[in-house]
Amino acid sequence: MFGNDKHAQAGRGLFMSSITGLANLLAVVVAFLGTPPAYGRSIDYVQTLTAASYGNGFQDLVAFAWFWICAGLIFFLARASIGTALVFGGLAIATRFM
Repeated sequence: MFGNDKHAQAGRGLFMSSITGLANLLAVVVAFLGTPPAYGRSIDYVQTLTAASYGNGFQDLVAFAWFWICAGLIFFLARASIGTALVFGGLAIATRFM
């Protein structure tokens, strides 16, 4: 009625920024806990492949880069999954009460 659209937009903006912040925070936790096991299980294969394909001088550089690739993959996959789950969960709860 009188300015309700602005209040609704503000509520949606607050909800979405909270979802984004929560998804980012949870993704950092998942990446912190998930990166060492993923890196540890895959680094031998990556270094063997690097030595076979590019020679013996690149293993240290590739190991460093592979750690950050694993961390980035886990972080962004977790953020996308958690963000989607939170949005759909919030919508499911909102539609149940309407």
